[in-house]
Amino acid sequence: MAVAMTLDEALATTRFRIHERPHIIVHAEACGDCPTRACTYVCPAGLFVLLGDGRILFNYEHCFECGTCYVACDKPDGAIEWSYPAGGFGVAFTYS
Repeated sequence: MAVAMTLDEALATTRFRIHERPHIIVHAEACGDCPTRACTYVCPAGLFVLLGDGRILFNYEHCFECGTCYVACDKPDGAIEWSYPAGGFGVAFTYS
């Protein structure tokens, strides 16, 4: 009988092949007057960080490619550009 993995165990098997071109671009200037900063708390990987001066720091390297940030963004002018990484790059879930 197979034993279920915990979330932490499953995430430990996740691998990332990082492309030099980001698949997510955050236009920080468009985030300045955002009322919710939803991206900072909806990202399951915690890749959006609200800095003390109100700016948002984002690192795409360990993105799960779920698109949650793009959907949750409150800016109608598109503060977040999201696409899948180039072929062969991005997240690989290697659960065993």
